[in-house]
Amino acid sequence: MSPAAITTSAPPPTNGKAAAAKYSAELPNGPSDVVPAWVEPDLTRLLRVEHLEGDFAARSVSLVDLPAGATFARISNPTPTKCAYTSVQASRDLHIELNCDLVYTNHSCRPTLIFDMQRWEVRVNPDLKEGLKTGDELTFFYPSTEFDMAQPFACRCNEKECRGTISGAKDTSPEILRQYWLNSHIEELLEERIS
Repeated sequence: MSPAAITTSAPPPTNGKAAAAKYSAELPNGPSDVVPAWVEPDLTRLLRVEHLEGDFAARSVSLVDLPAGATFARISNPTPTKCAYTSVQASRDLHIELNCDLVYTNHSCRPTLIFDMQRWEVRVNPDLKEGLKTGDELTFFYPSTEFDMAQPFACRCNEKECRGTISGAKDTSPEILRQYWLNSHIEELLEERIS
């Protein structure tokens, strides 16, 4: 198992400015609009990509068991890009291509992972009491990183809490968003929109 998979950290902060400020204060340079240099994780030991029939039908599956809140991988090989269906919004003004098999992490309304773009980490969802198990599909809640998506879509996660059409945080009700871990850039953009 790669070191990124076995490194555990405290559960990420809950939504809120105070928690986000505390979290970013722990980082050497705080939030940024540049891609930091991290050691590339060995994703071949962490996940398997399954290419299914049909358009947009690939998915990734965990090859490891990890507790809730544990670091799954570091985002280590991104390149800046424009907002696209394959990109991830890393800050208010930065979108990235992951350039690795993490791109096959699909959306779910009951996600197994979170993409923490301040720390450039992918972690096991802290709300996943049973943790991540081998064979679980790797998913995250797209509005936790995306304010306005390039291609909205009808969610097919089949969870009882399915949110229907997914088009980014700007189109998701505050009541729904409060149920999920959100990146600080999403919280800031939502607050600006309300102001």
